Amino acid sequence: MDQVKQSGSARSRLLALCVGAVGVVYGDIGTSPLYAFRQAFGEHGVAVRTENIYGVLSLIFWSLVLVVSVKYATFILRADNKGEGGIMALMALAQRGVESRRTRWVLMVIGLFGAALFFGDGVVTPAISVLSAVEGIEVVAPAAHPWIVPLTVVILLGLFAIQKHGTSRVGPLFAPVTIVWFLTLGVFGLLGILREPDVLYALSPHHAVMFFVHNGKFAVFAMGAVVLAITGAEALYTDMGHFGRKPIRLVWFFLVSPCLVLNYFGQGALVLDDPSAAANPFYLLVPKPLLIPMIVLATMATIVASQAVISGAFSMTRQAMQLGYLPRMRVQHTSKETIGQIFLPWVNRILLVLTIAAVLGFRSSQNLVAAYGLAVVGTMLMNTLLVVVVARRIWRWNLARVVLAGTLFLGIDLVLLLAVADKIEYGGWFPLALGLLVFTLMTTWRRGRELVMREIRRGGLALEPFITSILAHPPLRVPGTAVFMTANESGVPNAMLHNLKHNKVLHERNVILTVEIVETPLAEDDERVAVNALGDGFYAVLLRFGFAEDPNVPAVLAGIGACGLPFDMMDTTFFLSRESIVAVDRPGMALWRDKLFAFMQRNAIPATAFFQIPGNRLIELGTQVEI
Repeated sequence: MDQVKQSGSARSRLLALCVGAVGVVYGDIGTSPLYAFRQAFGEHGVAVRTENIYGVLSLIFWSLVLVVSVKYATFILRADNKGEGGIMALMALAQRGVESRRTRWVLMVIGLFGAALFFGDGVVTPAISVLSAVEGIEVVAPAAHPWIVPLTVVILLGLFAIQKHGTSRVGPLFAPVTIVWFLTLGVFGLLGILREPDVLYALSPHHAVMFFVHNGKFAVFAMGAVVLAITGAEALYTDMGHFGRKPIRLVWFFLVSPCLVLNYFGQGALVLDDPSAAANPFYLLVPKPLLIPMIVLATMATIVASQAVISGAFSMTRQAMQLGYLPRMRVQHTSKETIGQIFLPWVNRILLVLTIAAVLGFRSSQNLVAAYGLAVVGTMLMNTLLVVVVARRIWRWNLARVVLAGTLFLGIDLVLLLAVADKIEYGGWFPLALGLLVFTLMTTWRRGRELVMREIRRGGLALEPFITSILAHPPLRVPGTAVFMTANESGVPNAMLHNLKHNKVLHERNVILTVEIVETPLAEDDERVAVNALGDGFYAVLLRFGFAEDPNVPAVLAGIGACGLPFDMMDTTFFLSRESIVAVDRPGMALWRDKLFAFMQRNAIPATAFFQIPGNRLIELGTQVEI
């Protein structure tokens, strides 16, 4: 009986995860039918001919199979970093156990560039998704064209305004809306296929090959429509930590993939019957009495898709902060039950401004598609490079197997990249420029912190000789515990030197505290705390947190009994040295990057707030560092 109950409970949990995955994971790729197929034809596409329709459909179908079903759902989903996914987690996994600084640097650059391109995607996705849905109004009322952009801006303002309340308020609507959306896609697609069943000939890869034979170099550029059909595939991996590998795979193979294929082929059947429908085959596939409800449903689906991308940007930003690639920013938790639901005010504001700028600048989804694919393909390429390293180093695949998989997936990525390369001058520069900007910020912050640590170590005192000198010439000791936070565990914290120099006292118990972020989502219990007694009331304490955790230093310290006696927060004072960065022209970084790092340092939230240290137990002492 107990086994039956456990089995029923497991099935219920799996079903709940599958339903949740529909709403969060597949919102982006699920809205691609709004604009992907039509983009292959028209002014910048190929002619609307039967062989071209078959060719485009065949390319879309086999791209969904090879890129989403094989590469992501089967291959990349294996690369979980203790259950966590996403390119930052993949980068940390690929770097695990790598001792060569050059190799770690190369892997870091690949991971950071992929993450930076994801931020560019996070700007374009809400813009093109909402804009393409609202454009359906023109099918019903062509005179409403001037209102398309203003209405899109209003929807985006509302979308970003509710972010501070978290997805828990609107989250329960995500799954039902997206499930209805996919079923509707499938039904309308099937109805279209039944009117022109010959369209199913496009399932043969022969038509994809002949598409290139008939169109030559123009076929490569028409592949941009194929890229649009697979945008959002990276979400399968990014959201693995929320739902798990099995639910994501089940939903893809049994719901999302069939419905997408049916809709694309339904659009193709419509265009075969009426070539003029290539202007907007998605909405023209819908019966006229259902157009307005379909526009409403499409708008809701695009809001869900945009919400998922925005939440992903929040999560990736927090991971980058924890791993030391971005300055500390304020993180608000929007749910007491779900730790992953967070809100970053600064990121939300930046995304809002840039997304609305994209809408106002490009003014139509037709123009925005040129800006869309480049960031997506770039992120996919970086994912492939990193997962090949993981397959060789972590999974211990033999060289032949790695080369075969790498050649297949890199070949597909490079063809897709070539397909969108010509879009740079027409709008592809926009997410690329955003990605390069974010990449510059992350690498500057990382390098700047390394230079600061180098200067601190260079001008600091070794800890053990210092303690020996204290024993020889003891200063006045006062009751209580002093915690000195430092990133240099072998040196004397500047805050301790300043306290001793100016106040001429030391506490009875002095803790040299270092916080380390490990390359896994969660730190194991047996590695969380390391305590080393240095003698005469001095202790070196190392706290470890995962990159998906919120480091609460006082809470962990309160549970430590290895420092002579338990920590009493009312009898503990935290000392922290706050560096003031002075940019000077010296080897390390270019002067402009030194100034950029100093600006970022000034605007970062204090480490004390990041580590949740109470302000009434804190003393900050300033120090000037030249880099």
